[in-house]
Amino acid sequence: MAVSGKVAALRLPPLPTIGEIIKLYNLRAEKQLSQNFLLDMRLTDKIVRQAGSLKNAHVCEVGPGPGGLTRSILNAGAADLLVVEKDSRFMPSLKLLAEAAPGRVRIVHGDILTYKMERGFTPDIATKWDDEPPNLHVIGNLPFSVSTPLIIRWLEHASSHSGPFAFGRTRLTLTFQKEVAERLTASTGSRQRSRLSVMAQTYCTVRNCFTIPGKAFVPKPDVDVGVVHFTPLAQPQIQQPFNLVEKLVKNAFQFRRKHCFRGLAMLFPEALRPELTHELLRVAHVDPTLRPAELTIPHFAALADAYALLCSQDPQLVSYEFREELRLKHLNHKQPDGDRRHRRHKKGQAAATNDSEEEEH
Repeated sequence: MAVSGKVAALRLPPLPTIGEIIKLYNLRAEKQLSQNFLLDMRLTDKIVRQAGSLKNAHVCEVGPGPGGLTRSILNAGAADLLVVEKDSRFMPSLKLLAEAAPGRVRIVHGDILTYKMERGFTPDIATKWDDEPPNLHVIGNLPFSVSTPLIIRWLEHASSHSGPFAFGRTRLTLTFQKEVAERLTASTGSRQRSRLSVMAQTYCTVRNCFTIPGKAFVPKPDVDVGVVHFTPLAQPQIQQPFNLVEKLVKNAFQFRRKHCFRGLAMLFPEALRPELTHELLRVAHVDPTLRPAELTIPHFAALADAYALLCSQDPQLVSYEFREELRLKHLNHKQPDGDRRHRRHKKGQAAATNDSEEEEH
């Protein structure tokens, strides 16, 4: 009986429904903020279950909005819930939840893209990186406009053991557009294989949990939504600095329908491009006729090691960006046929744009 009473004490008292909260505070989803409310508590409970046991857990919820997912987190037994919300319109409804769960909810009015999460929890909850993950979870129904830049930033934090990962291998349970969720978990050779696939799987075990139909949200988005769970790896699959890995992978997928040497060549200045691209692929033992989606993470690890070697031999390669070289070449071009070359340059840029993969929403 004592145990049952303790569990019951963690559950919220009767509250207005999320639909009633929205009407009470005259809340509307802002299209420019990519906001979509999830009102079905069965679905918010299902999202929370993907995180694992939250009994007595510490949780950071990203973008709680009117508080639907927040309620499911509290009902799952979280002892300490930190919510980070940018939109001041949701403060009254979140304060209502905080009053219903005294001592368990802390509210931060701020932007998750700039919030220093390492300041949000006490150091005593941390575990060593090689040990089991801490009893800390990050959960969020993310606005589409934020989800891709945010996960890239958090992958970088995972590589440096900072931000949410200052406490150990903190697990993430997040929502994305269905297409992005598929990219994050796509296997080598699949149609959805992308920059996001390689970056996420280099640093985490990634699981596509389930799909929520768009009609479950208010207002209804044009796409369905995927719930994705991330557990950071004890050791990343590529042992090079994050910025180097990201640059390499991004360039490789510049021309995803062409052979991989085409995108990888853009890592190097035009004058040295053929020679250094050949050397990169030779040292890495990678077939230049493979397409980017056919490259495995071990392929990318070998390419990253080879690229790091070339950068150590010529440090200027680290800061080289082919688009900047194109821009300067255009500005400095003074020949009479400059207009014609400009048209060729613009045509080449358009081709690059068409072949490039658009990762963000």
